[in-house]
Amino acid sequence: MVNVTVPHPPDLPDPDGLDAPAIAAVAALDDDLRRGMYAYARRARRPVTRDEAAAAVGISRKLAAFHLDKLVAAGLLRFGFSAGPVVKVGRRPKVYEPVDEAIQVQLPVRRHEILAGILAEAVLAEGSGETAREAVLRVAGERGFAAGEEERTRTRPGRLGTERALTVAEGVLRRYGFEPSRDSRTCVRLRNCPFHPLAAEAPELVCGINQAFLTGFLNGVRAGNVEAALVPGAAECCVELRQAE
Repeated sequence: MVNVTVPHPPDLPDPDGLDAPAIAAVAALDDDLRRGMYAYARRARRPVTRDEAAAAVGISRKLAAFHLDKLVAAGLLRFGFSAGPVVKVGRRPKVYEPVDEAIQVQLPVRRHEILAGILAEAVLAEGSGETAREAVLRVAGERGFAAGEEERTRTRPGRLGTERALTVAEGVLRRYGFEPSRDSRTCVRLRNCPFHPLAAEAPELVCGINQAFLTGFLNGVRAGNVEAALVPGAAECCVELRQAE
């Protein structure tokens, strides 16, 4: 049995939409020794000791401990203490194993897990007499609404005028990877679709999901004076946020 300590990710994504912890994790592997020990820990399928990791790459235990702790700090490994024999008085051997979460970095930002979650929930929650497309758009709107409510609860912005509502939306949508750009005081364009390249294969469906999600978000954050409008033929995301007509 192993008691494990897991590094906790930040509560919110990076404000620029980039996954800073994932970038740090990938950077931590830009070292032959760390990469070798991480690969060894994954192959082992069990917690490994510092001595085992050191032997796997041919370095001292002290140097291995330094690199293993760097991998823990980067969120690639987690550590605990073995329930085996005590090596020193009052101390059990420190052991390491890979975290379960997948790590990936994509530029520009992609959020395929959000789209997959919407599609999966729609399949499971499709209502009687509801088409698959209707279920998908409903779920997208519900998730957007929840995101808007969460942001309103977190920031307590009070009554939102058009410009203030767009500023609030910019901050959230940047974290989702939409790359919002303020074209004017009353219009925000979205320069990136986080669901690309599926958007290129099924533009009508994905653009509809984007619009439903963003409409739900605006409703959840109580920005009734702003709308999410479809802009066919746009080079980036097909939706823009603008003052409601």
